[in-house]
Amino acid sequence: MSKPEDLGDANGDADRGDLSGDLRSVLVTSVLNLEPLDEDLYRGRHYWVPTSQRLFGGQIVGQALVAAAKSVSEDVHVHSLHCYFVRAGDPKVPVLYHVERTRTGASFSVRAVKAVQHGKAIFICQASFQQMQPSPLQHQFSMPTVPPPEELLDHEALIDQYLRDPNLHEKYRVGLNRIAAREVPIEIKLVNPPALNQLQTLEPKQMFWVRARGYIGDGDIKMHCCVAAYISDYAFLGTALLPHQSKYKVNFMVSLDHSMWFHAPFRADHWMLYECESPWAGGSRGLVHGRLWRRDGVLAVTCAQEGVIRSKPRVSESKL
Repeated sequence: MSKPEDLGDANGDADRGDLSGDLRSVLVTSVLNLEPLDEDLYRGRHYWVPTSQRLFGGQIVGQALVAAAKSVSEDVHVHSLHCYFVRAGDPKVPVLYHVERTRTGASFSVRAVKAVQHGKAIFICQASFQQMQPSPLQHQFSMPTVPPPEELLDHEALIDQYLRDPNLHEKYRVGLNRIAAREVPIEIKLVNPPALNQLQTLEPKQMFWVRARGYIGDGDIKMHCCVAAYISDYAFLGTALLPHQSKYKVNFMVSLDHSMWFHAPFRADHWMLYECESPWAGGSRGLVHGRLWRRDGVLAVTCAQEGVIRSKPRVSESKL
């Protein structure tokens, strides 16, 4: 297992530089920054609200993990978390996070976090932390072979390319303009972006390079895990929509649960490959799996999520 300070070279992000003068990531200074109110009680603000006018689930997961991490010692780090979204979040008011110190052991510690608005829980989470331990038992899948991020268009440039195509259908144009208007604190480069004539035959799979905007540094492993929690929810459940978007219009889509397993240290402000696939959808739900890979081929994080997806058939255009 690589040391955190070694990850800069392994991830190959020398172009970005690890200079203290770099712009500090807004994910650290704002998005995941919590205000302490009392022991194990914090208040979080909102940075970005989706067009659905519900709180972005990734921010709730990330903030909850920040709160949990503040209650454990420096020598233990999160290895898994399991969350349920139980009510829609209100973007007009802050979120209160209450941490329960369920267990503090010699090797493992467990924390429960409840996120509350208007006196009711909107989100509950269990996070388990472990003191790093060596093990002779090691294996992992192989990282997919894909073009490096330097050879790919960023999200903004790719959307602009689609929008300039005169053959783009209006139903896609509206959605792309909506995505382009978002100001999110992460950078994305889609691997194998589909051409317009492929949008109706997509598999429920996608891969993209992703990293936090700005500089985080290598001194805080816990913060990189919290940033990865934020990143992991972005465009994740949408993987289940890919084979159906030409025939069905989504009326309602929201996360039900979200789980993560952290395997190796990483830098969330360096490019990581997010490999997403949806093995099943049905019953107005969709299931997605994800893997976050470091550039050196190390599997850093595994994710899983199920969400509600309600849709209706798209109305066919009149040929008269």
